[in-house]
Amino acid sequence: MNNRLYSALVENPAVFRIGIATTIMMAIFLVGTLGYHYIEGMGFFDGLYMTFITISTIGFREVHNLSIEGRIFTMGIFIFGIGVISYIASQTTQLIFENEHFLKRAIRKRLGEMNQHYIICGYGRIGNRIANVLRDAGLPVVVVELEESNIDRIQADKHVYIQGDAQNENILQEAGIDKAKALICALSSDKDNVFTTLLARELNPEIFILVRANENSNRLRISRAGANKVISPYDIGADRMANVILRPQVEHFIETMTRDDQQDHTFDEVLIGKGSALSGKSLGEIGVRNKYGVLIIAIIPNGERIKFNPLSTDIINEGDSLILLGDMKKVGDFRSELCKDDRSLAERTEHI
Repeated sequence: MNNRLYSALVENPAVFRIGIATTIMMAIFLVGTLGYHYIEGMGFFDGLYMTFITISTIGFREVHNLSIEGRIFTMGIFIFGIGVISYIASQTTQLIFENEHFLKRAIRKRLGEMNQHYIICGYGRIGNRIANVLRDAGLPVVVVELEESNIDRIQADKHVYIQGDAQNENILQEAGIDKAKALICALSSDKDNVFTTLLARELNPEIFILVRANENSNRLRISRAGANKVISPYDIGADRMANVILRPQVEHFIETMTRDDQQDHTFDEVLIGKGSALSGKSLGEIGVRNKYGVLIIAIIPNGERIKFNPLSTDIINEGDSLILLGDMKKVGDFRSELCKDDRSLAERTEHI
């Protein structure tokens, strides 16, 4: 027997029972067809037809008037057939409920194993996009969604999820907020985002909270509720649309670099950590471009203004962040060899 099929039968007995009942039903059709042939002298198709209308209770007329023996045989076929159909229906219903229970148990198990994950509250257009981008980047994601209409889409995207209200303390705890790295509020109501932010900050004072603001007038209120960063998708969308008119090639370049999955080059950021081999050296001494094939397009000194297009004489110090442009692999090699970023998300976004 196929190993996968065997595993399915062992793990879910209802599947096995449905299979047995279906086999019995096929046997009843065979016995019925042959019975009508030998008792009533019917052909194969007429015997199959009589068996079908008897079990299905459709009640069309008989092929011909039945003998006493034929009528007794028909009653037997009816009783056995209806019994098997009822059994299949009950087992199918049980299988549906067992699968739902199995799915919930599997989700709880995965949640228990998660650590330093990202909780996304709301799976509308924005939450959906954020969740998929983070997942594609290899980051662990948990979605909290209340609306039943969005659950099928979450399942299709294969996210770990909890169906419930993000404003419920138990739901956030079930999502593992005490172990999460960040919480992203992408709910459609600013009022809901404010309350969720307040609750999340109370449950985990150290967590990084990123919140969608639907109205600019609510940005300050959301920040006061405890959000580390507040973003208005509408402002960002409007700015990008304006840039398509004002600076079309610049906008095309940025979109290609940040959204084209086929693009080999990328933007990235690295922190010059404690004990880094780059600390105290100038860009000219390091020779980043010649040695690693990576371009440093900006330096962000710790707590200071961004220094664009740095000179070869500029010194890199501990705590500085470098904004890089280069081939994905080379950027990765540069990061793993020379830079280690131990900052929390809140620290990395403090000066944005």
